[in-house]
Amino acid sequence: MEPPQTAGEDPSSVFRQETEVRCRRRVAALSAPALSASRLTLPGVMDAEGRVDESRLRMHIFKNGGVSPSERGLAWRFLFGMYPCSSTALERSLLQEQLLVRYRVMKRKWQQFLPSAVRIQLNAELFTAVRYFDEREAQTQQQAQGQSEEVKDRIAFLELQSQILFERVTFDQEELREAARIIDKDVPRTSRDLAYYQGEGLGNLLVLRDILITYAAFHPEVSYAQGMNDLCSRFLEVLDSEVDTFWSFSCYMEKFSRDFMADGLHRKIELEAALLKELDPPLYTHLVKDNMESFTFCHRWLLLGFQREFEHSDAICLFEILSCDHLELISQQVDRARYQERLGLKHCTEESLESPQQIFNTDFTFELFICAAILLDNRESLLRCRDDVQLIQFTTSLQGKLDLNSTVKKAESHFYNYCKRCARDYMNGHCRANSSKHEDFFYQLRSLFVLK
Repeated sequence: MEPPQTAGEDPSSVFRQETEVRCRRRVAALSAPALSASRLTLPGVMDAEGRVDESRLRMHIFKNGGVSPSERGLAWRFLFGMYPCSSTALERSLLQEQLLVRYRVMKRKWQQFLPSAVRIQLNAELFTAVRYFDEREAQTQQQAQGQSEEVKDRIAFLELQSQILFERVTFDQEELREAARIIDKDVPRTSRDLAYYQGEGLGNLLVLRDILITYAAFHPEVSYAQGMNDLCSRFLEVLDSEVDTFWSFSCYMEKFSRDFMADGLHRKIELEAALLKELDPPLYTHLVKDNMESFTFCHRWLLLGFQREFEHSDAICLFEILSCDHLELISQQVDRARYQERLGLKHCTEESLESPQQIFNTDFTFELFICAAILLDNRESLLRCRDDVQLIQFTTSLQGKLDLNSTVKKAESHFYNYCKRCARDYMNGHCRANSSKHEDFFYQLRSLFVLK
């Protein structure tokens, strides 16, 4: 894994420059229609009509440690599913209009249902944010008035469709009011040290608020949980568009909403403990004694994708790496390796065959290996911790101090060694008289995941 490169410039400085430019643009745009026709310059990723090879995009992100800041916004729209990778530039232009109208209808619906939540409870600082936000709203309305009659007719038709689509959606007033109350408490504290929320960018806090309330209103089974504001803020900062952030965040939450619920969080922590037991039994034994079995000190790391443990630009890159799903035990590459292994075992008897999937725990996602790499890299300090308080104090001391490239390489190594050991255990239990080196599952994995 190599850090992303941008024409001789340091990625961190480029990221900061782009953030400063967006801050000077004041509040995030409502929508970003021009991006639908933009092109990714990543080699071999986009064809002439604008379709994206999803496998190559994910591979590029992992192998290069993310994408350059100049292409990050567009790449994320594909990576997180707002834009289908199979869509052409022309199809995305129409899709962008549809998503804009649907979002406006959704937002208007909850605002009409709960008028008291339209405005955040104001303090002196937020009065300024409201002014910047209202200026953006006025500019958006002015731009809409300048549209051609053809565009206005198309928008009116899409709005009618959206109204019909959401006509039967109902809200629980108390639940939505409570969600808005918690959001109003969390949003003003969101990543306030970032340039994106400085100056006129203060209005982006209100953009973030509207996105979160809209999501909570239309996803009552998830609603809002603390931590979503930090996660959604990451999307808003990169995409710099209210509509695009809402849909990209919603797509992400389709996969990871369970992490914000008690059962999902407990499951992830249990998996981290199980992985550490595989990688370092003595350290695991130390951490589970004296009532430390919950591994709650990993809670924030896993929930927010290590947002505060790395320098900000590195945390963005890591989020991309984790989201590309390249080194996963359920990836297409591993499935192909398993298929090749089954073919290589055709000389064995039916009775002796056992699925290699029974050897691997496919719930061990790469983020768990990242977490394990951090724990193992600080093994001696952890062994000196005697209770939960010392653990939390130690892990808090790591904030903003971890090195991305070193951590990812170590996580890759732990992932590879886990595959290697499991594959050897599997192969040792089967007939290998006629199997060649290239038929061995271990060598299949090596050819796929060997460290560069």
